[in-house]
Amino acid sequence: MASPSRNNEMQLKTESSRKATLHVLFFERSFRKLLFAMVIFMILLIGAMLITLVVFSIPSITKFGFSFLTGTTWDPANDQFGAFSFVVGTLMTSILSLAFSIPFSMSVAIFLGEYFTSGTLSSVLNSALELLAGIPSIIYGIVGFFILNPFLIQLLKVFHIQYAGVGIFSAAFLLAIMIIPYSASIAREVIQLVPNDLKEAAYSLGATRYEVVTKIMIPYSMSGIFAGILLSFGRALGETMAVTMVVGNSSQLNWSVFGLGDTIASRIANEFGEAFGLHLSVLVEIGLLLMIITVFFGVLGRWIIQKTSVRD
Repeated sequence: MASPSRNNEMQLKTESSRKATLHVLFFERSFRKLLFAMVIFMILLIGAMLITLVVFSIPSITKFGFSFLTGTTWDPANDQFGAFSFVVGTLMTSILSLAFSIPFSMSVAIFLGEYFTSGTLSSVLNSALELLAGIPSIIYGIVGFFILNPFLIQLLKVFHIQYAGVGIFSAAFLLAIMIIPYSASIAREVIQLVPNDLKEAAYSLGATRYEVVTKIMIPYSMSGIFAGILLSFGRALGETMAVTMVVGNSSQLNWSVFGLGDTIASRIANEFGEAFGLHLSVLVEIGLLLMIITVFFGVLGRWIIQKTSVRD
């Protein structure tokens, strides 16, 4: 028969264990409620942004209708507005910047994720990537205007291409430099997450390192790599100040990558401060249009990620 002191000790341990369990459950429920509240807050925030854009763009939608999306005339003095040239400029600069950046970002990601995962060189390059991602866009714009534009003029002269020094090509080239850190960082992280068992199995079958990278690592990491590319594309779509300084800011529709152009974000930045009335409503509507384009490519990207992801 257990002594009274022994029973008291067991009761104290049981009571302490019960209190600890209740304490953990309390914090788990509180944390779950906090996460739920944050999700609701984000949904409300996005809804508020969408409602604000729709409400303030109603006068423009009512006056121009669908012709606003297909028109190319932009004349605030006579209340004539068409956003098609800005949509073309936005897509051209963003897509072209991806084409420029992907080879470099993938090379950096493979180099840091597989060949040099540690050491002084790896630390220096990782720090450089973080520094490039943290530089303000206005600094990129200044560097692009004074250094990149003259360089591109001389470079294109070699190929007998006349270039004014500012335009869609300069904006795309500058955007490519700006978005490389985003796609390279994410691609590096997902490449490093490839299981060693897969790589060792390939090596045991006689595969070279090049074959392991191209046939094992990249296919396995494709969904994560594409997620980084999608993040970079979103950054390119919405970039404002750097693009404004090098794109030429021309409202004329131009299908040539070496001509002057403009983007939605750049047009809003140039005219929003002095706009009022219908002009202001038009600028809000092209902001709504930019949001719709961003959401469309985001949804499309997530669908592609689901299709390319590796399933167990």
